[in-house]
Amino acid sequence: MSNEIVNDTDHFLFKLICGELEASGFGRGMRTRFPPEPNGYLHIGSAYAIHSNYEIARRFGGQFHLRFDDTNPLKEDIEYVRAIIEDIKWLGYDPGEHIYYGSDYSDDIYRAAVKLIERGKAYVCELTPEEVTEYRGTLTEPGRNSPYRDRPAGENLALFAAMKKGERPAGSMVLRAKIDMASPNMNMRDPVLYRIIHAEHYRTGRDWCVYPMYDFAHPIQDAIEGITYSLCSIEFKDHRPLYEWVLRELDIPEPPRQREFGRLSLTGVVTSKRFLRQLVEGGYVDGWDDPRLPTIKGLRRRGFTPESIRRFIEEIGSIRTQSTVDISMLEHSLRQDLKDRTSGIMAVLRPLKVVIANYPEGGSELLTVENNSGNEALGRREVPFAKVIYIERDDFAEHPPKGFHRLSPGAEVRLKGAYFIKCEEVVKDPATGEVTELRCTYDPQTKSGTCFAGRKVKGTIHWVSAEHAVRADVRLYEKLLLKEEQPKDDGESWESLVNPDSLLLLKDCLLEPAARLVRPEEKVQFFRHGYFSADPKYGAEGRPAFNRIVPLKDTWNKSQ
Repeated sequence: MSNEIVNDTDHFLFKLICGELEASGFGRGMRTRFPPEPNGYLHIGSAYAIHSNYEIARRFGGQFHLRFDDTNPLKEDIEYVRAIIEDIKWLGYDPGEHIYYGSDYSDDIYRAAVKLIERGKAYVCELTPEEVTEYRGTLTEPGRNSPYRDRPAGENLALFAAMKKGERPAGSMVLRAKIDMASPNMNMRDPVLYRIIHAEHYRTGRDWCVYPMYDFAHPIQDAIEGITYSLCSIEFKDHRPLYEWVLRELDIPEPPRQREFGRLSLTGVVTSKRFLRQLVEGGYVDGWDDPRLPTIKGLRRRGFTPESIRRFIEEIGSIRTQSTVDISMLEHSLRQDLKDRTSGIMAVLRPLKVVIANYPEGGSELLTVENNSGNEALGRREVPFAKVIYIERDDFAEHPPKGFHRLSPGAEVRLKGAYFIKCEEVVKDPATGEVTELRCTYDPQTKSGTCFAGRKVKGTIHWVSAEHAVRADVRLYEKLLLKEEQPKDDGESWESLVNPDSLLLLKDCLLEPAARLVRPEEKVQFFRHGYFSADPKYGAEGRPAFNRIVPLKDTWNKSQ
């Protein structure tokens, strides 16, 4: 974890707002909002922003609004709207009836722009986009006034009306605020308020061909909805003076207050929406719901629970600045959530055949195994046992290294929930020398649950009956990026950034029959392998698919 992270008991936003309300309150209840642009999918950073707004509203007994910033028809789509609503509800931050759309306020925002023009606070500018940038100046040099800055209000009103009617081509002119071209804050150097876009909007169709910029629309939308605190991530801090300028120039009574919190990133993953789009559209991942992505859809498909994500965010507490958190902390929260509420399944991912020579030919039996050794309330299940079983290939070593306590020639191990077996013979492929089969004997007196004296083994391994096994495809995941930090826009190719071993697909894994009963998105523990989730995308009736969410080992805060 890097930069300043404050525990939730010392939540700086909560303390800040308490102090401000005590000094100068509102004549209305607390209202916060989350304003996503529907041009992509939510990710873990979005979840942090949603949580910050939702929790402040909840703590003050107020309302939480979801409002779509849908003022750019070139990028937005109803697909993203539906996905965002679904993700927010799944996370547990349901806004209820308080779902709004910025495009519904188009008339109000347009009238606000007209009001500014009439007051001499906005003007139509015909500089090209390149000229606007040139006139803007730099961080060390002031900008220059546009030659159109002092147009009379009447002329500006006529031009703005022509823009609205579609009489001007895109890029030919914009509406700008008249503030201060010498301001040290670049956002205050006559920012663009409206631009021309000739495109169909997913909600308003062709009704509009002028669209407001977010910095102009945002405070007006907040004022319309009676928002008290507009809580934004830290990169909007320099935009706050413009937010306040708009509300002040429009004479908004009891204006909303913009306050900022830190932005969350995770090690080894991409949280930039632009970079996520490049990964998806470039075919480097399996869509927006790829389990290697930190999108909410990806985390959900991988198997993360909403409870674990909320726990993770609460553990982080309140972030003041841009902060990067080790992804193992998120995995820790998931393990804490699943450890006492998931049932176990024996799954052999890389099978090695074992024939138990002295087991009755054609015989089988049902053995009883606990579902979760740490939670008796989850009960027990029956697992079929027969003469031919499969074990993990890694659980056998023909020439075992020191400290190897699993199966080897002449060695004995316990089969989980079953018997002791001893390796008597190793069968190999005569062409390759690869071990293809083990022939073992079992001790019927060592059945799990029975009492016997003087019989101990150091190793316990899992197994699956060959006759009763369920075949499944299993996906194992590692970090998507080779580097811990986020990629920078420096021209590096994704081929050099993406970990080629971030996904390992294992086909024809063998699972015990209980796997057939696992529902899509249900979580289970594969004995000794980790926590897995039934993949809703690739699972099929009779042939399930599973994604490993996390291994069993917890690497975060090892001192705990």
